[in-house]
Amino acid sequence: MPKNKPKKFRQDEHIVDNIELNIWEALIPVFALVGMLAYNVYVFGDEAIGGSNQFILLMGGAVAAIVGFFNKVSYKQMLAEVAENVKSTTGALLILLMVGALAGTWLISGIIPAMIYYGLQILNPTIFLAACVVISAIISIATGSSWTTAATVGIALIGIGEALGISLGMTAGAVLSGAYFGDKMSPLSDTTNLAPAMAGGELFDHIKYMTITTVPTILVTLVVFIILGFTIDATGSADTETILNSIDAS
Repeated sequence: MPKNKPKKFRQDEHIVDNIELNIWEALIPVFALVGMLAYNVYVFGDEAIGGSNQFILLMGGAVAAIVGFFNKVSYKQMLAEVAENVKSTTGALLILLMVGALAGTWLISGIIPAMIYYGLQILNPTIFLAACVVISAIISIATGSSWTTAATVGIALIGIGEALGISLGMTAGAVLSGAYFGDKMSPLSDTTNLAPAMAGGELFDHIKYMTITTVPTILVTLVVFIILGFTIDATGSADTETILNSIDAS
C-alpha cells in the first residue's frame, strides 16, 4: 500500500514535513508496549514494578522511534516533540513529586490530626459510613491524593469503625469512595492535572465536565451508605484519643 504524500503545515512560522501514518503503523508502538509489559508482568509478577517496567517503557519508546525513522521523521524533530510533551506535563509531575511531602508536612504539623479530631466529633454509628465518605472527600480534595487520604484519615476511620462494630469492608468502601471522588475533583491531583495537560485542555474545564458523572455518583453513594447506616447494628463507641495517639506515633 503506497504511503500518503507528505503534508506540509505551518508551525511557529516553520515549515515541517510530516508523513501521515496509517492506523496500523501508528498502533505498532502501542501493541509492542502492551505486549512487552504483559510479558514482563508474566515473568516477574509483582516484582515487575520494581524496575523492569521502566526498561520496557524505554524499549517501547525505541519502537516508536524506529517507526518514526521508517517514516522519515528526523531525530531532531523527535526530540523537539518529546520536549514539548514533557513541558506540557511538568505541572502534573511536580504535583506528583510534592504531594507526598505535603501529606507528611500536614501530618507532622498537626493539620491532619486536627481535621480528624474535629471531624470525629459528629460521628455516631448511624451516620458513620456517610461521614466517612464526606470526611475522606474533603481531605482528598485538600491534599489532591486519594492514597494520602486512605493512608492517614482512612486508617483512623477504619479503627473507629472497628470500635463501633461496623464491618471493615463497609468502612473501607466508604473511605475509598470519598477519597477517589476528592482525588478527581481536586485541582491538586496529579491525574486531574495530567489528563488536560496531555489533551491540551484547561484544568478547571476538565474538572467542570467531570462533575457531570462524579457528582451524581457520589450522591448515589451517600444515599446507599446512609441507608446502610440505618440498617446496621453497631455497638461500642469511638475512642478518639487512642486513634489520634496512634497517628502521632506513626
